[in-house]
Amino acid sequence: MSKNSHNHGNNSDSNGEIKENPMETPLKNEEGKALPDDQERENAPSEGVAETAKSETEPENPDLQSTEQKYAELETKFAELNDQYLRKAADFENFRKRMNREKQEISEFANQNLILDLLPVLDDFERAIKSAETYKDYTGLYEGVTMIQKRLSTELENKWGLKRFESAGEPFDPNRHEALQVEKSPDIEEPVVKEDFMKGYTLKDRVIRFAKVKVLMPEEEGTGTKD
Repeated sequence: MSKNSHNHGNNSDSNGEIKENPMETPLKNEEGKALPDDQERENAPSEGVAETAKSETEPENPDLQSTEQKYAELETKFAELNDQYLRKAADFENFRKRMNREKQEISEFANQNLILDLLPVLDDFERAIKSAETYKDYTGLYEGVTMIQKRLSTELENKWGLKRFESAGEPFDPNRHEALQVEKSPDIEEPVVKEDFMKGYTLKDRVIRFAKVKVLMPEEEGTGTKD
């Protein structure tokens, strides 16, 4: 018998005992029974290694990628909206400052037209004073000042609605008159203004200054002088 045929025979050792080929020996359970082929495959170590390798080569979770992309988009959108907000806030602040400046200018120059109407009156007073200094004509000065006063009153009434009202002889009205003095009189039944100490004025029919007056009051019954 040849050497090769001896090696490929029953794989017996020198003592004539037959040795099993480890590659051909079936797996056995704890009781010594051979496991089925499918269970052998489950217990094979090479299969677990293959599963691990397979899991390592699997692609990343698509849901995670989608979440990260949405987060990046939201960050970009937030930055854009924040920039727009800051711009709008700056524009509003500039608008507020401009409106305050315009409001202040309106308040400061609201009476500009009135002042322009008063300037000619001041010029008239200046000319009247110079004339009185030069000619010592106090009668002419009186007449000039009277003319200036009438001109001013007419200008204020026609253009601005400012009117001076007379009170002497009128019934006393606490909404128009301020009584500085009171005098009893048996000849009247209701309070009457006897004298103007200071004229009252209305602006477009609204009283803006009360007339300061002396008032006649009726005597109470039993206070008169008996003969």
